[in-house]
Amino acid sequence: MLEEAGEVFDNMLKASFPLTFFVFIPAVLLLVSPLQAEAAHEFTVYRMQQYDLQGQSYGTRNSVLNTEARTVEADVLSRRCVLMRLADFSFQQYQKALRQSAGAVVIILPRDMVALPQDIVQQFMDIEPEMLSMETPVPVYFAVEDAELLSIYEQTLSASANQGTSSAAEVLLHTATANGFQMVTSGTQSKAISDWLVTSVEGRLAGLGSEDLPTIAIVAHYDAFGVAPWLSYGADSNGSGVAILLELARLFSRLYTYKRTHASYNLLFFASGGGKFNYQGTKRWLEDHLDHTDSSLLQDNVAFVLCLDTVGSGNSLHLHVSKPPKEGTLQHAFLKELEMIISTQYPEVKFSMVHKKINLAEDTLAWEHERFAIRRLPSFTLSHLDGHRNGHRNSVMDLRYHDNHACKCFYLYPSWKVDTEVLARNTRILAEALTRVIYNLTEKGAPSDLQIFTQQMQVQKEQLEAVIQWLTSQPRAAQLVDKDSSVLNTLEYYMSRYLKDVKLYHVKADKRDPEFVFYDQLKQTMNAYRVKPAIFDLLLAMCIAAYLGVAYLAVQNFGLLYKLVQRVALKPKQL
Repeated sequence: MLEEAGEVFDNMLKASFPLTFFVFIPAVLLLVSPLQAEAAHEFTVYRMQQYDLQGQSYGTRNSVLNTEARTVEADVLSRRCVLMRLADFSFQQYQKALRQSAGAVVIILPRDMVALPQDIVQQFMDIEPEMLSMETPVPVYFAVEDAELLSIYEQTLSASANQGTSSAAEVLLHTATANGFQMVTSGTQSKAISDWLVTSVEGRLAGLGSEDLPTIAIVAHYDAFGVAPWLSYGADSNGSGVAILLELARLFSRLYTYKRTHASYNLLFFASGGGKFNYQGTKRWLEDHLDHTDSSLLQDNVAFVLCLDTVGSGNSLHLHVSKPPKEGTLQHAFLKELEMIISTQYPEVKFSMVHKKINLAEDTLAWEHERFAIRRLPSFTLSHLDGHRNGHRNSVMDLRYHDNHACKCFYLYPSWKVDTEVLARNTRILAEALTRVIYNLTEKGAPSDLQIFTQQMQVQKEQLEAVIQWLTSQPRAAQLVDKDSSVLNTLEYYMSRYLKDVKLYHVKADKRDPEFVFYDQLKQTMNAYRVKPAIFDLLLAMCIAAYLGVAYLAVQNFGLLYKLVQRVALKPKQL
């Protein structure tokens, strides 16, 4: 009976092998195929800068990510998403990932920066310019650490570390059986943003007297910059400069309200946009005032232009100039007033003048006053930094602690904290020096220790604190501040309270030869899917093929197999 059944089954399979192959193989594959991957975690990621400036490309050039996660400890990083924690981050590891053709890099930032040692914070501030100076073909993202993301990192780290300490067989078995994570972004490939406007705000206080009055301009750029636009809050650079500009506008508007204290100087206040992109807003503002109009406060009698940049911390102040001021000029008088006020009233402050010629061979200008110096306007920049290359000016670490439960941003105590006391002190120094120049108090015999801004005219620390809190409650990268932004609306409203003729100036890149180009897809949602590694599918397919091969050979030779089994079974009976 078994022989007849075997013969029938053998003939059936031989006669209908193609049908059997195409019917049973898909069914088997469907049955053994893994279920759809389950999303392990969904979180927000912030992409590294991507922009073009003066025809040169900077930052990452890709935004699409769909690859398996690894840590930098893994032996093979090619086409993998390399996870790094900021606490363990180094530029050498970052370069290693890029050299091995990693598919992407995700840098995990701690929620509480205060726990990071100062040397790690300073190290990353120094690394940021290097990361941006090179064109990176793969996507680079930043994510804020949470419990789920930390668990994903630790599991991936464990899997990566085991690869380097186990035998080849153990690595193969572990790789085939371990769970991995597939990192997938939700967005599309980044593309250039057309017709983006960089906006600046101007306001003025007209002097008392004839039309040909000298003009003093006070300038500060409001935008921030860092390795990732959505993480660029710019507390000191240049929230502090904007805060002092607005407070000076408030103080002098009160002086200019009364005829007795209404000076014979025009005061021009300018909050510029695109400062971190070679001061594009200032460049266009100067072109509009000097080239495209017949009447402007900047055309005839400019006493000097004072630019403010990073003035919110430290016990030093440096006046950066492209050309030392000549004696007898108002620019030189202001320098001397600063020196006198600091030496007599604030001896703890170290003050110096830093002379640096404009280097037109560089891709970007060092300080904002150089835009004015190129147009032969007397100008300087005041900063607590003694050099323009300090990483603090262009870092995502330039943050201020704030308690904003409405947003999902992380709450930080930055390493370079803006000190309200220092900010108020520097505001008083500038206000006193400007007042002594405008009202010629030194020539009139006013004592050097005279304090003008006291009592009802004193600098309001609460106001400075409120402005800094407002500015650092949202990222202010130039790519994020459009013409309808709340940043610009609030700036315009605030300046309109104290100044006259408040106007907005817009910069649009030239379509044929753009000086700057911004790109989108700067903030995305990333999903980490718990999946088996790709080698698991390969090994599973090999096992299925081997099983089907053995089954096919057994069926094809069922008669021989039956006789062999029968022969083996009959031997004990014969014995």
